[in-house]
Amino acid sequence: MTETVEVPPVAADSVYARLGGAPAIHALVNRFYELMDELPEAYTVRRLHPDSLAGSADSLFKFLSGWFGGPPLYIRERGHPRLRMRHAPYAIGPVERDEWLLCMRQALAEQVSDDTLRAGVVRAFEEMAEHMLNTGAGHRAACAAQTGSD
Repeated sequence: MTETVEVPPVAADSVYARLGGAPAIHALVNRFYELMDELPEAYTVRRLHPDSLAGSADSLFKFLSGWFGGPPLYIRERGHPRLRMRHAPYAIGPVERDEWLLCMRQALAEQVSDDTLRAGVVRAFEEMAEHMLNTGAGHRAACAAQTGSD
């Protein structure tokens, strides 16, 4: 007997739906990783990834699907994303953060025509990227802010 998992419908006002669903998120992720490969300004963050970006693209697509309010593909497959824990082996400082955001902002600018939607998604990515810092001055400031110390 095959177990079926009931999938709740995607809310029409979710970021997932407003972006265009799975095809649009695939296009965004693909363009993001193309830019990471193409832009010399993304060299440092690109070095953190394996030679083939296929697995990274698959993981990011599945994560974004659920994060944007669509099917929780990543959680179903791997459990809670635990982004900081999963990225802990990699030194992520301000340079890596900024290069990652450069690629994502450009991919969003090319893929998302709704200025308000794009601005909201960029803000969410900026907050996430800041949270991912685990080295450098930005990390120390974030840790101090979280603990209430300087």
